[in-house]
Parts: sequence; C-alpha cells; structure tokens
Amino acid sequence: MDVDLVQYWLLPFPYSLQRTRAGAMDINVVNALTYEDFVKLFGNVVEKCPLISAAIWSHRPFKDLADIEAHITEFILSLPDSGKEGILRCHPDLAGRDLQSGTLTRESQEEQSQAGMTTLDSAEVLQMYRLNSEYKERFGFPFVICARLNKKADIVGQLSERLKNDRAVERERAIEEVKKICRLRLRNIVLSDIQTKL
Repeated sequence: MDVDLVQYWLLPFPYSLQRTRAGAMDINVVNALTYEDFVKLFGNVVEKCPLISAAIWSHRPFKDLADIEAHITEFILSLPDSGKEGILRCHPDLAGRDLQSGTLTRESQEEQSQAGMTTLDSAEVLQMYRLNSEYKERFGFPFVICARLNKKADIVGQLSERLKNDRAVERERAIEEVKKICRLRLRNIVLSDIQTKL
C-alpha cells in the first residue's frame, strides 16, 4: 500500500476537513491494504475500537462499502451487553473534558465541531456537564449520538429525553447511534458502489 495514501487519511484535524469524498478509496484499494494499514485507517470507524477493524479484516475481499459495514454491524451485534457497553464507554462526552483538553480523536473533533459543540458558551458547557454526568451515573456509559446528523440544540434535547429510558433500551439506542457514526465515517474512507460506477 502507498504509505502516502495512508498518511493522507491519518492527517489531524483541521487538515482532515480538506479531504473530500473524491479522496475516498475504491473497494479494490481497500481490499489490497495490509492488515496494519487497514487497522490504521479503519481502527476508529467505531470510536477507539481498533479491535473491530482487526477482526473484520479477515473477511476480505469485501464486495463493497455495504459489505464492510455489514461485517462491523454483525460483530457489534454479536457482542454480549457488556461488550456493547464497552464500545459505548470508548466514546467521549459531548463537549466534555476531552474536547476542552484537546484530546478528542480526529473524527470526534470534526463531528463535535460540525454539530456546534466546540462553540458552546459557559452556561451551555455547564448544562452539558450536568446532563452528561447524570446520564453516565444512570447508565454507566457516556451519552452517544451521531453528532454529524444533529446540531447542539437537538443534542441537548435528545440527551434530556433519553435520560428517561431504561438501561436496556438506552444501550440499544446508543448502539444504533454508534452504527450511524460508523456508517458516516466509513463513507469518508470508502467509495460507495454507486460512486465507483460513475
């Protein structure tokens, strides 16, 4: 694999925002990646869970983007509840400590920025801290929502609303959000079948 291409995909925020869908890889390029390069590039499509990309690498050759996504989803759904909660615990609090200290992953930084979580005023930061703390105390894992599909008002509203769920319902809801995040992150890396035919 061309090391320059791998390094391109690992550029830190904000340089990574300059990438466009035109820079996404064809499925044949993905299938030719070494194990190490595959894990580097796909290791954070599920936040801080490179084990998932390591596990699905052996399913190559992938037919298309949907096939990669299906293998990831199958892996996640096959986990016991404790494994699913482990995946959720890998996610940072929205507008939380990692954002404030600059230690978010590149992908999370981009997503929280697009949702407006990086421009909260001090009252909004305190509100998010309170709600995140209440949520984690209730469920034992952080609140997960696909920030790229929501703006800050929607995120705050969902966080407040989802606090009413029971643990099992919320775990499944949060896993559905993880799958949305994964789908969007995959689309930044791999060309869809439709794009390949154009």
